[in-house]
Amino acid sequence: MQRAVYDAEHEAYRDSVRRFVATEVVPHRERWEAAGRVDRELFRAAGKVGLLGISAPEEHGGGGSADFRFNAILNEELAAADVLGAGLGLSLQADIALPYLVDHCAADQAARWLPGVVAGETILALAMTEPGAGSDVAAITTRAVRDGEHYVVNGTKTFITNALNADLVITAVKTDPAAGRKGISLLVVEADRAGFRRGAKLAKVGQHAADTAELFFDDVRVPAANLLGDEGRGFYLMMNHLSQERLAVAVQATAQARRAYELCVEYAKSREAFGSPIGSFQHNRFVLAEMKTETEIAQSYVDRLLLAHSRGELDAVEAAQAKWWTTELCQRVVDRGVQLHGGYGYMAEYPIARAWTDSRIQTIYAGTTEVMKEIIGRSLGF
Repeated sequence: MQRAVYDAEHEAYRDSVRRFVATEVVPHRERWEAAGRVDRELFRAAGKVGLLGISAPEEHGGGGSADFRFNAILNEELAAADVLGAGLGLSLQADIALPYLVDHCAADQAARWLPGVVAGETILALAMTEPGAGSDVAAITTRAVRDGEHYVVNGTKTFITNALNADLVITAVKTDPAAGRKGISLLVVEADRAGFRRGAKLAKVGQHAADTAELFFDDVRVPAANLLGDEGRGFYLMMNHLSQERLAVAVQATAQARRAYELCVEYAKSREAFGSPIGSFQHNRFVLAEMKTETEIAQSYVDRLLLAHSRGELDAVEAAQAKWWTTELCQRVVDRGVQLHGGYGYMAEYPIARAWTDSRIQTIYAGTTEVMKEIIGRSLGF
């Protein structure tokens, strides 16, 4: 499929990303999956080649570019190498967490935090989800009470990517519980503060190399100088960033679906049954035809949104449409791929099996499919 979304500069960047993934991620995947987290050195290596700070200002070591297509390339290459789970922490840092700092840091905060983040010396986590509050961000209960020049934070966060490795945690808190969503603020919490505690790594169905855990805040004193943006504006800051997060997930899901299709074509050519390649059977050809067509349609839509986002025109409703459609499509494509592989599709060493378990969460995080449809439905004017 010919794609017009990237130019020569993007493709040159892709070459460097592909080399990075091949040398710094692929050789360590199995070890990281067994450990349930990647080495911190992965972030430092990514920082050295400029993968973590494309959007950060040049004065802080970044690329100074708001072109999200560069971020998309990293996600596509991770999927192409069957290491999307191992690279999830990098994507979280570059695509989702970093924009909060780039867009909302005061000058002194940017000088404190951005150089280390861009270099990969400082690892970020974004802590929104709680045991009783997922897609309904307004329902969070983590409290931050002002006490002089500090906030005192109490609460629990769960399903947090980079939780075990993180140095800075961008944390959604209630500074005014009576004000509902207007009482939510964002605090940047250093992981070495007294009262901050990490839970054990969570045992997930898939994405085993992605560092995921609970975080606990027990009377954590956080300087008021760590407030990100204005007090009471946290909910709106999060909503402003969710469109890019959902586009990032759509990019990942589409790339993973495309990779699954490619794996199936390769397998259908090499695997024989009853004396013929299994791809020669009409049913299997039809399945592959459906996978190819649906994946290319999704890719065209995602590419259109990537171009729109590069112009500053990404629409929240279209991002929601892309997020639910591509993640549901990825599940369908990968599931058909497992079936086509037969018994080997259920073996953990086969990339199609890893894609099957890794992709299941995509319809849940960054807003469930049901929430995406509700966002779209509300836009229809009923």
